[in-house]
Amino acid sequence: MNTIRKMYCRTFQFCFRAALPVLPYREPEILENMEELGEVLARKGKMSVLIVTDKGISNLGLTKGLTDALEKAGIAYTVYDGTVPNPTIDNVEQAREAYLENGCSAIIAFGGGSSIDCAKAAGARIAKPRQPVRKMRGLLKIHKKLPTLVAIPTTAGTGSETTLAAVITDAATHHKYPINDFFLIPRYAVLDYRVTTGLPRQITATTGMDALTHAVEAYIGGSTTKLTRRMAEEAVCLIRDNLKQAYDDGEDAKARESMLHAAYCAGIAFTRSYVGYVHGIAHSLGGRYGIPHGLANAVILPWFLEEYGESCEKRLGELARKCAIADQGTDDRAAAETFVRWVREMNRSMEIPETLEGIREEDIPQMAAHADKESNPLYPVPRLMDRRELAAMYRKIGGLERVYEKNPERNGQKWKSAIS
Repeated sequence: MNTIRKMYCRTFQFCFRAALPVLPYREPEILENMEELGEVLARKGKMSVLIVTDKGISNLGLTKGLTDALEKAGIAYTVYDGTVPNPTIDNVEQAREAYLENGCSAIIAFGGGSSIDCAKAAGARIAKPRQPVRKMRGLLKIHKKLPTLVAIPTTAGTGSETTLAAVITDAATHHKYPINDFFLIPRYAVLDYRVTTGLPRQITATTGMDALTHAVEAYIGGSTTKLTRRMAEEAVCLIRDNLKQAYDDGEDAKARESMLHAAYCAGIAFTRSYVGYVHGIAHSLGGRYGIPHGLANAVILPWFLEEYGESCEKRLGELARKCAIADQGTDDRAAAETFVRWVREMNRSMEIPETLEGIREEDIPQMAAHADKESNPLYPVPRLMDRRELAAMYRKIGGLERVYEKNPERNGQKWKSAIS
């Protein structure tokens, strides 16, 4: 990245960090179970609600505990279960229509990050009916109160129940739109580990590594605070102790409850301190190929930690020592290297691949440009990278770099044209 652009990015990030103490961050009110939610909604006069979920959850009948609690409280409900893994603008509009047609006064997101993101964006469209999703992209484009929003996470990873972010895919262009606004933070979050028991092992693995990515990117970036460092450390320690156990035994109540808390802590950390290039690239891969966000983050994270090198050694080493991933006497470089090895070992132990198959060389320039636009200047990464440098990372993540190494005749001009 050229010097002038670096100066612009760092100045932007410095100003944003300076404003952190006065920005209207808040946390959702935590509820422990569905019965408590029904009582709260009834007390607030929210007698008709929209439940936003997906077909998998709906078909398995996992919402029964919620609907039973709503019925007990005398609350009518409508279910929208069309959310797809990378929720689209069409999903948002369909949920919005269901809300309006049924005279709802609150939205309950029940599911993983996709359902929660869909519900957030639908709420934003209800609050601002004349503003399309495409115009909400970026920072603080909503600035209007949403209908009462409740998040019930069924995975321990995204942290969407506490964040100001929603990520929506434009199916026509295959681009993902990060939307960031304080009004997107849910009013309530129900953290009930029982809805996460029995979660498939691979979803447990990838969503858990998603939470780890949130915590790590928040910790090593340039906008950390005392609070976000503490939250990130707590999240990483909980993940170290509980993710593999939750993966091995999905019915382990302690592990499931601890992972929900880890995801929540990581959500608080990255909401205030932001993420980095891992997310910028993961969003582009999700938009282009439909790769699940947690899987993308899990694979991408160690590649970027290695690439950042010296620029993140001090903070990553500190995190490794704080969470007993590296010994207390280990120097920063060795501790950081130990942390990266630990991430890769966690991935391997849960059958998460080292690279992502299916990344096409011809798609890389556009995806790199998209990741560059999303990430710079917003994300306070340890080392700034432009689209050319990001393009090289796609090749590492997709295993394409090894193909070029094995086939020297494919080097040269094709590489240059691919990133020009």
